[in-house]
Amino acid sequence: MKILLISTAFSGLTQRFYTELNDAGYEVSVELHLGDEAQLLEGVQLFQPNLILCPFLTKRLPATIYQHYPCLIVHPGIKGDRGPASLDWAIQQGEKEWGVTLLAAADEMDSGAIWASKTFPLRPATKSSVFNREVTQAAVECLWEALTYFDAPNFQPEPLEYSKPGIKGQLRPQMKQSERKLDWKKHKTDDILGHIHAADGCPGVLDEMFGQPFYLFNAHKETQLSGKPGEIIAMTDQAICRATVDGAIWIGHLKPKLADGKGIKLPATQALRDCWPKPQSGLQSWLSKPIKTLEIDYTQPGRQLPCQEVWYELLGEAAYLYFPFHNGAMSTAQCRRLLSVYRHLATLNVKAIVLMGGEDTWSNGIHLNHIEAADDPADESWQNINAMDDLIYQIITTLDKLTLAAISGNAGAGGAILAVAPDKVVVRDGVIFNPHYKNMGELYGSEYWTYLLPKRVGQTAATQLTEQRLPISAKKAWQLGLVDKVLDKQHSIFTAQVKHLVDTYVGNPAELQRLLTDKANTRCIDEISKPLAAYRKFELTQMYANFYTDNAYHAARQCFVYKKPLTKTPDNLAKHRLDSFVKPASPGGMVHFVWQDSYALGDEKIDREHKDFFELAEKLLSSPHKLTLLETLSELQQHVKAHFAEEESLMYRTGFHSTKSHAKEHELMLEQLLAITAKIEHDNWQAQDLQEFIGKWAQHIQHSDMAFNSHWKEMNVYCL
Repeated sequence: MKILLISTAFSGLTQRFYTELNDAGYEVSVELHLGDEAQLLEGVQLFQPNLILCPFLTKRLPATIYQHYPCLIVHPGIKGDRGPASLDWAIQQGEKEWGVTLLAAADEMDSGAIWASKTFPLRPATKSSVFNREVTQAAVECLWEALTYFDAPNFQPEPLEYSKPGIKGQLRPQMKQSERKLDWKKHKTDDILGHIHAADGCPGVLDEMFGQPFYLFNAHKETQLSGKPGEIIAMTDQAICRATVDGAIWIGHLKPKLADGKGIKLPATQALRDCWPKPQSGLQSWLSKPIKTLEIDYTQPGRQLPCQEVWYELLGEAAYLYFPFHNGAMSTAQCRRLLSVYRHLATLNVKAIVLMGGEDTWSNGIHLNHIEAADDPADESWQNINAMDDLIYQIITTLDKLTLAAISGNAGAGGAILAVAPDKVVVRDGVIFNPHYKNMGELYGSEYWTYLLPKRVGQTAATQLTEQRLPISAKKAWQLGLVDKVLDKQHSIFTAQVKHLVDTYVGNPAELQRLLTDKANTRCIDEISKPLAAYRKFELTQMYANFYTDNAYHAARQCFVYKKPLTKTPDNLAKHRLDSFVKPASPGGMVHFVWQDSYALGDEKIDREHKDFFELAEKLLSSPHKLTLLETLSELQQHVKAHFAEEESLMYRTGFHSTKSHAKEHELMLEQLLAITAKIEHDNWQAQDLQEFIGKWAQHIQHSDMAFNSHWKEMNVYCL
């Protein structure tokens, strides 16, 4: 069965649908609805789906599509609810129960026949949190219910008839800022929280501070402080506290409203950096009440302030480390703060450190908004990625304690690699992983991923994950070996299961000691084979080029930060638009041959031969005719025979510990070279064969040769 996902963006719920259907064996493709109806219709006609699902739409689906194909639309509201701001209204008006409806596309928005509907208690939480948890899970349940009906001959969807007692929803308009407006002198704390929660993510609540308009996000209730309603009465290094008529709230993030629409959401104190009033003197200084600056002692257990982003708790012989950074982004300062707390935990008399992350989002890696707002985005990018590397290095090298990641929210890019750095990785069912970087302007990525990913899933799977740039489910991650256990989908049950699992580990001293001994031995062997410093240097060499010599990353980051819409569906999502032939891998990939200075050994002859090999590989990939291919292969064979012999001789002379296995790799590669030559001679080859052949050679260069590279430098450079 062919299912096409049509969505405004390939984000949370769309990715969940994609992974659910893909895991179940459906043929799934994606077409983004970007406003070009002709382009959208073309995509549908190319794929010819049996069913179209629309998990997230902000634009109307053309009638020419739903009149010819069965189309089901996810609406985040109860039966009968209609309109583009369903969840906003429900949260702001304090509904106790809400739901999700899966309905057929129709001429009037959200008025089609109902295929499935689920309800849930509406938590007092942000719109993003409710959507990521309850809405997403209810939508998935609706999806599978509808699929059971799809081929049932007698199934009839339920028409939307408001006269029926079960239809309790209504048509609601788009919510305007005038309807979100805060009155600090009248609204109570809970009302203000409801308004800000209802606008979380997008669009935020428009308010004014120091005469400047800002959108408010990430609010938390304060239980101790109070002051004149509307005034800022306290601040931390990130958040500000504003008084209400019956208490106060913390505001974590602000986004300035600018004429060009290019305001950037940032921590409140950073967003207000140029707005603070100048210090008063004389009588005015006595009349004005100073803003308290509250210092957080991160070495103490517990969450001292509602806005606190990093804290830990001690339970038995384990430390649980929480870091619910807003939207999962981790700035340089946040990485360093988290590292500082982690190092503190490493000094405590505990047997396990459990990284809990955030409940709704585990981590998404470096903080693109912070980077975009920096005076020098390239320098800030460099500092941010190094801060992430420092954190992950500390986790990898913690040898006297069991480390465990408990992943309850989605993880992407460097955050997905952070998730697999600990010894054990457990994940909540329903979590989505995006362990890749290339969507952000062909970023190569760091965080020791070239060590951690292949170590868990193998080189082939690591290549596929990073090159295909597609999300995977928690269950798929377990099947690949990326995680160790998949636990319950309910957050409360998941947390209880994690704590029980940790108690089981630390409560068995013999088994715990065995795990720690095995970890220390493996780390020692891995370090001898290839030092962590070598992985980091190689990755950062690529990242340095991304940050300082190539504009693709900076352009992609700006599009992300300023929400610039795409012009077409990315090729890796729209499988129906792919050509039948295999295109060369894009630069920066693990299967692409591009000479890097980090490959240099320091021996002029060997380095020259390596560079020649890269040139021959590129020539091979671009050879258009059989005769040219065979000539290039012959030249390559002569070149590598001489090079392999000289390289092996150098290995023996310098006492390289993996000489025999390296020589065996050389022997196998020569056999592969002969095999691909024979296939081409007999016209029994495809473009993909050549890609795979070159890809295997690339892996040898990037891993086996780099291991010898490190050994040679140790023997001939660092020991001098």
